[in-house]
Amino acid sequence: MRIGILGGTGPAGRGVAVRLAAAGSEVVVGSRDGERAQGVAATLRDAWPDHRLAIDGGSNREAAGCDQVVVATPWEGTMATVGPLADDLSDKVVVSMVNALVREGREFLALMPPRGSVAASLQAALPGARVAAAFHHLPAADMERLDTPLEADVLVCSDHGDATDATLALVGGIDGLRAVDAGSLAQAAPIEAFTAVLITVNVRHRAHATVRLAGLPAVR
Repeated sequence: MRIGILGGTGPAGRGVAVRLAAAGSEVVVGSRDGERAQGVAATLRDAWPDHRLAIDGGSNREAAGCDQVVVATPWEGTMATVGPLADDLSDKVVVSMVNALVREGREFLALMPPRGSVAASLQAALPGARVAAAFHHLPAADMERLDTPLEADVLVCSDHGDATDATLALVGGIDGLRAVDAGSLAQAAPIEAFTAVLITVNVRHRAHATVRLAGLPAVR
């Protein structure tokens, strides 16, 4: 499986790239600047030589050509990034991990995109794609460090059953993550918004807390 990451040179993109590559996927880190993406990919590979990570860099269009695509852009640039790639992303599972947040002092606040969530806005912009939402509540710094164990639940939602299944499998392949089916894409709005609460808690307590749901039966 080749996974492309749009906007993959930022903290969130780098973290998910490292963990997906460590789980055995081939990863293409995408960027508006392909040369910058190649440099970031080389830095990630060099940081963990014992893992022999299959991470390469390229343009966002090259990343969009992969089997499955993760969107990790800053929220304010998401639509401008994916719009020109609509044809490339048609008939593919596209996973949104984007949160619309703004910082005010020591708190983060959730913003309300026009369709309620970034994931829903992506689905509207990419009618030929099958959008899922996932990876929202994970600390980017911990994701990028393979010597830091993960222990977190990842909520996955989509309006497409095959996109849900593919994303559950993608998440579940990462050591320490439990993938939880959270329903339709309508759930992306509260899932994205809760990220602001979690980051604020972590800032206040100088922690790297994640989400863990108690009482669930065994899930992927």
